[in-house]
Amino acid sequence: MKLLFDNLSKDISKRTTRAYSTSFSLGIRFLSKKIQQPIYNIYGFVRLADEIVDSFHGFEKQELLNEFRANTKLAIKRKISLNPILNAFQETVHKFNITDDLIDTFLNSMEMDLEQNEYTQEDYELYILGSAEVVGLMCLKVFLNGDESEYERLKPEAMSLGSAFQKINFLRDLQADFNELDRTYFPGVDMSKFNDTIKKEIEEDIEKDFSKGLEGIKKLPKKARFGTYMAYIYYYKLFLKIKNTRAESILLERVRIPNNKKYMLFVSSLVRHKLNLI
Repeated sequence: MKLLFDNLSKDISKRTTRAYSTSFSLGIRFLSKKIQQPIYNIYGFVRLADEIVDSFHGFEKQELLNEFRANTKLAIKRKISLNPILNAFQETVHKFNITDDLIDTFLNSMEMDLEQNEYTQEDYELYILGSAEVVGLMCLKVFLNGDESEYERLKPEAMSLGSAFQKINFLRDLQADFNELDRTYFPGVDMSKFNDTIKKEIEEDIEKDFSKGLEGIKKLPKKARFGTYMAYIYYYKLFLKIKNTRAESILLERVRIPNNKKYMLFVSSLVRHKLNLI
């Protein structure tokens, strides 16, 4: 009967991913079928923690996050959890040797969201490390299936790609973070004076991360390359749209790519991949 519960757990992680992220879900579908489920399991875990700090207003967020951290550790130790998403995640942790330091670093960044509204450069880098770069490393563990030498070789590029994605999220969500959550990630930036010059400096930093991340994608095994490239293409197009949007507009509304355009991006990217143009 445990097999039935394990399958249910995986299905819930998959459904969670599809409910929260159209673009990420589409990218996963272009991974090899053997590694799709573990990535769903990682996303489900990450999503739950993010929901605690960003959405559960009116509840004791610190207490909930502490419980989530403790339950995560217990699930990994016991190799089972009554929380279906943690049950699916612990299986992936054991199968692909996702280390405690990656999990703890991620959860530490989630906790920073409960404690800080403004970030120094050091805090900013630490937050991105935990909230994005180590998530990329968890996925890299799955992509490389235990090849530690390749993991160490591709680690810097995977971290840069995760960093680029997160910084774009910061720009995309600037309005909600600042106006609704009273949160500012970019160090030394006074949001009341946010302008195109400041925005351009942030974008130049993102360009560097993107360039390094793309080089890493080209080195991935075939089973993981195209799905990761799909995520890259989506975020890069979102980045270009943000670049073409004035700073004052970013503070007023969230920049989006409609679902129909997302699907068109994926089709054109598939053609480029088939022609070995990446």
